[in-house]
Amino acid sequence: MAGDAETLLDEIDRLAEGEDSVSVKDVVDAIGGRGFGPIIFVTALLGASPLGGIPGVPTLFAILVILIAVQILLGRQSFWIPDRIGNRAVEDEKVTRSVGKARPVAKWMDRYFGHRLEALTGQPAQIAAACVVVGLSLMIPPLEVVPFAALIPFSAIALLGLAITVRDGVLMVVAFAASAGALFAAVNLFPS
Repeated sequence: MAGDAETLLDEIDRLAEGEDSVSVKDVVDAIGGRGFGPIIFVTALLGASPLGGIPGVPTLFAILVILIAVQILLGRQSFWIPDRIGNRAVEDEKVTRSVGKARPVAKWMDRYFGHRLEALTGQPAQIAAACVVVGLSLMIPPLEVVPFAALIPFSAIALLGLAITVRDGVLMVVAFAASAGALFAAVNLFPS
């Protein structure tokens, strides 16, 4: 049986079946009922996938993640996305290929994470995570000049999203540590 992360990828993969393209709004609608964590997780996971190598796509995903995080900070219960971003689409083949490449990671995450120290995933931790997500996302546009460098912050963002999704406090602590590491690595990509 598929776990939380793999189930989310299955839903995205189903979107691509029989369609020429998949829009950001399609993905948000498919997974949005599960809360903000899955949207952050899937968006960051897709940003860390081969889609992140397409110029402009990492910045688009970073903007989407910032919109999500700001809505967490504002205390919203449902997710809103502007049409200009929501109508952006990617070819179905690229979505299917990216989901396929992300699937082993999702299987591994489902196997090892979930429902530990849930107190560390409550609202205060989610607010702190949203602040970190905004900071990491703001690093992504300048990182686009280095091919696939956006993988660094997107990986930490995905961990934060997964920790919120599966309510894993141990993973939340690891995600905060990974975020500090991502900040350090990204800063060191551009020596003074």
